[in-house]
Amino acid sequence: MLENCILLSLFAKENLNHMSEQQLNLYDRLINEPSNDWDIYYWATEAKPTPAEFENDVMAMLREFAKNKKREQRLRQPDLEYLFE
Repeated sequence: MLENCILLSLFAKENLNHMSEQQLNLYDRLINEPSNDWDIYYWATEAKPTPAEFENDVMAMLREFAKNKKREQRLRQPDLEYLFE
């Protein structure tokens, strides 16, 4: 779904390079295990409580990112060039 694509890709761009191996594994599990993309969105936006198996520091980082405290315009996914820097 578009909302998750934007949220997760911008989160990844901002955070992946700084994550530990454990955090990267948690992020990988988060984006690959839940069968319903809406669940991830609801957990990240705190519309629904996060299940215990996904409650960790990466989810906390994602929730904080979703708050968009800097009021950045987040209308599209980032270009992928950052992956090759």
